[in-house]
Amino acid sequence: MMKPRTFYLALSLFLSLIFSNSIAQQTMTNVYGRNVQSLNGKWDAIIDLYDQGRKNKIYLNKKPETKIDFYEYSFDHGYRLNVPSDWNSQMPELKYYEGTIWYARRFDVAKQHTGKTFLYFGAVSYRCRIYLNGKEIGQHEGGFTPFQIDVTDALKEKDNFLAVEVNNTRTVDAIPAMAFDWWNYGGITRDVFLVSTPKVFIEDYFIQLDKTKADKINASIKLSEKISQSVTIEIPELQLKQTLKTDVNGEVKTSFASKKIKRWSPSSPTLYKVKVSSENDQVEEQIGFRNVWVKGEDIYLNDKPIFLKSISFHEEIPQRKGRAFSEADAVMLLSEAKALGCNMIRLAHYPQNEYIVRLAEKMGFLLWEEIPIWQGIDFKNEATKEKAGKMMREMIMRDKNRVALTFWGVANETQPSEPRNAFIKSLIEITKSIDTTRLITAAFDLVRFNKDRQVFVMDDPFIKELDVVAINKYMGWYHPWPVTPDKSIWDVAKGQPLIVSEFGGEALYGKTGDADVVSSWSEDYQATLYRENLEMFKHIPNLRGTSPWVLFDFRSPFRFHPTNQEDWNRKGLVSDQGYRKKAWYLMKEFYDSK
Repeated sequence: MMKPRTFYLALSLFLSLIFSNSIAQQTMTNVYGRNVQSLNGKWDAIIDLYDQGRKNKIYLNKKPETKIDFYEYSFDHGYRLNVPSDWNSQMPELKYYEGTIWYARRFDVAKQHTGKTFLYFGAVSYRCRIYLNGKEIGQHEGGFTPFQIDVTDALKEKDNFLAVEVNNTRTVDAIPAMAFDWWNYGGITRDVFLVSTPKVFIEDYFIQLDKTKADKINASIKLSEKISQSVTIEIPELQLKQTLKTDVNGEVKTSFASKKIKRWSPSSPTLYKVKVSSENDQVEEQIGFRNVWVKGEDIYLNDKPIFLKSISFHEEIPQRKGRAFSEADAVMLLSEAKALGCNMIRLAHYPQNEYIVRLAEKMGFLLWEEIPIWQGIDFKNEATKEKAGKMMREMIMRDKNRVALTFWGVANETQPSEPRNAFIKSLIEITKSIDTTRLITAAFDLVRFNKDRQVFVMDDPFIKELDVVAINKYMGWYHPWPVTPDKSIWDVAKGQPLIVSEFGGEALYGKTGDADVVSSWSEDYQATLYRENLEMFKHIPNLRGTSPWVLFDFRSPFRFHPTNQEDWNRKGLVSDQGYRKKAWYLMKEFYDSK
C-alpha cells in the first residue's frame, strides 16, 4: 500500500503535470509566414458578469435533447463581437466593462494532414481559458503577447466548437496592476489563426548582424523536435547559402561573412529576403541588418552617433475609440509619426501588434518595446515576477528578428528598493539570455532639482545596469520650474547616453487661453511648455534623444476632469479627432533641425 506522504507527493506531481500541459505554449517564430487559416470575424458572445459560465460548463454548448431539458445560456441569437477587436468599443453597455465575456464560434478545417496544427492567438486581454470541442486545452495570462496551443489531435474536419473565456479584471498581481493610465480594453484583440506545420518544423530562428561587425551575420535555428536534420539558410540577394546539420537537440548555430551587406537605417530601411528550410519545412521573410551599440555618452547606429527623434503612442485608434489591430490601423499611426519627422517610436507601454512592428521597420523607425512594468507592481511577489519573465520572453521571441527593434524596455516609473532591483535584474538576465544585440533601457521619473548645486540630479544606482538611461520629466506640468529653462542644467547619468522619454502637458484641441496659465488647458499653454522644454534640452550634455508624451490623445479612466479630459489623456500632439495642436509644429521644427 502506498504511504500517505508518497501518495500526496504523487498526486501533487500528477496535478502539476496536468496544469502545466494546459498552459499555452510559446509561439513559433514568424507565424505570419506560415500556412494559416484565419478564424477572425464575427464571434458569438455571452457576458458573464458573475462568472457563472465555467461552473455551468457553457463551453459544452449543450442543447435540449428531451422535453425536460433546458439550459440557462445560449451562444445562438445573442451578442456578436468582432474578432480581432476590443469589446469596449463595440457596445455602449461595455464601454467600462471589466469582467468575463465568453467568445465562441464554429469552424471546419481542411482534411487532416500528416503534420501538426496549432491554434494561435496574437493577444487576448487580459487572461483567458481556451476550450475546444468541450475540453479545456489551454490558458494564458498577459494581454499583449501571443501564444499557441497544439490542437492536432483535438480537431475534427467538420463543426469544431471553439470557446474562449476572457477576463480583463484588474488585480494586484497582474501586469499592469490595479491602476494604469490607459484604457483597460478587454477581448480577443488580435488575430486568431490555425497554423499548419509539418510534424517536425522550424520552431525558432534568430538571424541578426553582429552587434559591432558590419560584415558578419550570426544565425541560429531550432527544430520543434530533438532530432539531427539538415537545415538551410539562404539570403539570395547577398548570394549567401549554408546547409548545416542540427545537433541531437535539433539546434544549430552558424555565421556568414559578406562585404555586400547594405545596413538598415531610418533613412535607408533595407530588408533582405531570407529563406530558412529543413527537410520538411520552409519559412520566408524579410530581415534587415544593422549594428547598434553604446560608447560613452553616445548611441551608435552603423558606426555613426545618432540622435533619437522619438514619439510614443498607444495601440489605439482614437477616432474609433478602440484598439488598433489591423495593417490599416498601423498605417494611420505610423504615418503621423513619419510626418512629425521621427526616426524612433516608443511602443507604450506594452508590446503592440505585429502589423505595427513590421510596418515600422519598413518605414524606417527604430523601436523601443517594453512590457507594462508600470507603477503599482508588487515587486515582492514571486508569482508576479514569474509572470513578468514570461511576458518578457514572449515579447522578445516574437520580435527578435525585427531589425527595427533597438531597445528592450524593462520598467517605467518605478521606485528604488531591493525587491524592485532584484525584479528588474531578473528581466535583464532573461533578455540577455535570448538577445544580446539590442540595448536595454528603463524609464525613471526620479529627477529632482538640487537647490544647493542649482542643477537637476537623480539618485538611483540601478541606472548602471542599463545601456541607456531614460527620464520622464514633466517640467511645466507636474513640476513647476525652479529656475528658468535657459538655466536648467542637468547632471544626470553622467557618462551614459540619456533620453528624455516623456515630457509635455495636456491641452484640449481648439481651446485658447493664457499662454502662461497651466490651468487654462489651452493649446497656447501647451505650446509654451514645449518651447521651454526644448530650451532646457540644450543644457543636458548627454542628451541623445527625446520622446514627447504622446502622439495622439488617448482614452484613460485615470483622467476624469469633466470638461477638459472626459476620460481622455489630452497630452497628445494630435487630438482624438486627428487634428494637430500648436505644439505639434514646434516639435516638427525641432526634429527637422536635428
